[in-house]
Amino acid sequence: MKYIEQFQKGYKPPFQEQSDAPGLQAKLNPQPINDVTADGKPYKASGKLEEQSVIITGADSGIGLSTAILFALEGADLTLTYTPKEKKEAKAAEEEIKKKTNGKCKVQTLEYDLRKEQQCIELVKKHLSFHGKLDALVLNHGTQNANTDFPSLPTEQWHDTFDTNIHSFFYICKAAIPHLPPGGTINFNASINMAVGHPELIDYTATKGAMIGMMRALSNQLVGDKGIRCNAVAPGPIWTPLIPATMTKDSIEKFGTSVPMGRAGQPIEIATAFVYLASPDSSYISGQVIHINGGVVIE
Repeated sequence: MKYIEQFQKGYKPPFQEQSDAPGLQAKLNPQPINDVTADGKPYKASGKLEEQSVIITGADSGIGLSTAILFALEGADLTLTYTPKEKKEAKAAEEEIKKKTNGKCKVQTLEYDLRKEQQCIELVKKHLSFHGKLDALVLNHGTQNANTDFPSLPTEQWHDTFDTNIHSFFYICKAAIPHLPPGGTINFNASINMAVGHPELIDYTATKGAMIGMMRALSNQLVGDKGIRCNAVAPGPIWTPLIPATMTKDSIEKFGTSVPMGRAGQPIEIATAFVYLASPDSSYISGQVIHINGGVVIE
């Protein structure tokens, strides 16, 4: 198989500095790949998610945007969340989804601060009001900021990272689970860092570890009695706007080259796993983590 450039061993995206995390995808050049597979062909949908109604958080860019596009192509209706900073990108994502599905996807984009429980509750309510039902959650939003000296890590940053990356997951799941039917799914976007312990992302890594523990416990509580499956994807390293905002030039020079495949991944390579986990294809899978990380073996 002949891979296109971004999927070839040794490919490194050029250094691009942004001041805030997450960064904006519109500023990235080249753009992350959302719906083209490694052989250069457009993603081929087969109706895996027809009649599903799904909430996807952080869907304005990166893995979230790619997941939203693939879910829409597979027949799902969507509610997508964004922050005020991401409004322009979220609206562009909505238009792109409508264009790619010829208007067949029913989609709404909503601005929320998911660190606040009441806004998470409102998200679920707005979704149900717009779509009438809820079949799946894809919780993908997150934040990270690098720190190389733990005693200097701001306490405010620690709390904000936990509020964004894990407390919000609790709020959304708590509000959503009563509305999920048997066969419904909850899927988290975790990280390779929860397994390897990134030395510059201690707060972020801690939230990803908590995320996996929460997912496994939720699965054990829900899958037997309610038939709701819970899983997670643990990517890394992936070319998304979350990375350039906090990565040093030295780090990005090495970005992806330390994994066996010798390159960073693309959003579509994660999004296809979320399609699988939300579809009937994975009907016997719950409480599991899919590691998509360029060949790093996680025990």
